[in-house]
Amino acid sequence: MHYNTRIFFREQLNSFKTNLIYLDSTILINIYKELLDIVTLNMYNTLILLEKERENIMSDKNMENENLQNNEDLENSNASEEETQTEANPEDEFELLKKELTELKDKYARVHADFDNIKKRLEREKYTAVEYANEKFAKDMIPVVDSLEMALQSANADASPEELIEKLKEGIELTLKQFTTALEKHGVTMVSHEEPFDPNIHNAVQSVDHDEIESGEIVQTFQRGYKYKNRPLREAMVVVAN
Repeated sequence: MHYNTRIFFREQLNSFKTNLIYLDSTILINIYKELLDIVTLNMYNTLILLEKERENIMSDKNMENENLQNNEDLENSNASEEETQTEANPEDEFELLKKELTELKDKYARVHADFDNIKKRLEREKYTAVEYANEKFAKDMIPVVDSLEMALQSANADASPEELIEKLKEGIELTLKQFTTALEKHGVTMVSHEEPFDPNIHNAVQSVDHDEIESGEIVQTFQRGYKYKNRPLREAMVVVAN
């Protein structure tokens, strides 16, 4: 910009000198003013550009200084860490590791002991559960035994044979009902003779002709069958129609 301004000013000045003899004083003053304004404007623009260039240079220099400072800080930090590691006593570090290893061994021993205790306790509980699995069923059978004993004692009472037979029959019916209720409480049920024939729970021991019952249906039950929940305990012995 300095070079362009000088060229411009020189050209204007040469032109001014060439035409100087033809101009009066008023025109000369106006020309001087215009030249002065032009030079002033160009110099102002040049100063602005120089100021911007100076700011850019200062910014780059500041960034460079910051990078240098960061590098120095990083080098100082690394040097400090290296000095700390160098100053660390190997014997102290060994003792610390030895202490940690001892603590881990103790912790492992305690965990292993707890695991063994839990394993033994679960085995005992499993054995106890299997050994006494029928405890509730046995308790429910005791009242049935009591009823049978009472029925036997009533047979020695002073009464006529007809009365004894009637009481004995009544006692057996009540005992059978009590026994059936106890079995149902534990999932044991009788196979109904009204159910359709099922080879899984019925055993056809005989077949007969029957006019009122369709072929394959149950005509008569010889012996009741029993189920434990959905599993057959004993098949029912039945007669089926041809």
